[in-house]
Amino acid sequence: MDVLEVKSLNKVYPGNVPYRALNDIDLNVAKGEFVGIMGPSGSGKTTLLNVVSTIDRPTSGHVLLNGAAPFRLLPEGLARFRRRELGFVFQSFNLLDTMTVVENIVLPLTLDRMKVDDMMDRARQIAEKLGITGILDKRTYEISGGQAQRTAIARALIHQPQLVLADEPTGNLDSKSARDVMELMSSLNKGEGATMLLVTHDAMAASYCDRVVFIKDGRTYSEVHCGDNRNAFYQKILNVLSLLGGNGHEFPTIRV
Repeated sequence: MDVLEVKSLNKVYPGNVPYRALNDIDLNVAKGEFVGIMGPSGSGKTTLLNVVSTIDRPTSGHVLLNGAAPFRLLPEGLARFRRRELGFVFQSFNLLDTMTVVENIVLPLTLDRMKVDDMMDRARQIAEKLGITGILDKRTYEISGGQAQRTAIARALIHQPQLVLADEPTGNLDSKSARDVMELMSSLNKGEGATMLLVTHDAMAASYCDRVVFIKDGRTYSEVHCGDNRNAFYQKILNVLSLLGGNGHEFPTIRV
């Protein structure tokens, strides 16, 4: 069954010269799948993520999450849908530094007024899986970038969303922390069955996905599948990126 179904998606930004960011994009993500989205700057991948996350509305086309059409909801219902059905992991972590690690993790549950004991039980369980039990009472400015991203992943998963959306989650991390975070996301995908959609410039990060969809000029350009050999998959990704063009700095290839 598909958790995400995107059909004939178009996004046009109005102006003196209207800008067409997405052109007839089709994308399906099955339950438990880990899908990467790659493309040069300005290709439309972030716009696609914003539309899938219901932050931005499509000009035309359909977005279905578990068969539901979120854009038919009223604003309050849409906000509730986004909070309950989606999990978000950002490049900049988006943690609140006035709160402890555990308070950041349980934030989605406090918005739904879950009992404190139940929230803390769930937080401890996910913190153990992510290896951050020892920092739960620390403030976010007292922890490393890798620990901050693990905290953000815990917050994204604690309410058991239908779909986790990750926007450049390794962008602010050194190569070891980036690899640790991607191995963690991959194990959560495989072990917990979490469905994930990753937007990245990083071929190393993308190589942890089941498949990678490439976008260029707002259109689907190509798609590659992992198979059994991640090193071969990484090379396939690099090959498509070299054909895609764009500036060299957009696609770091040193993290192997």
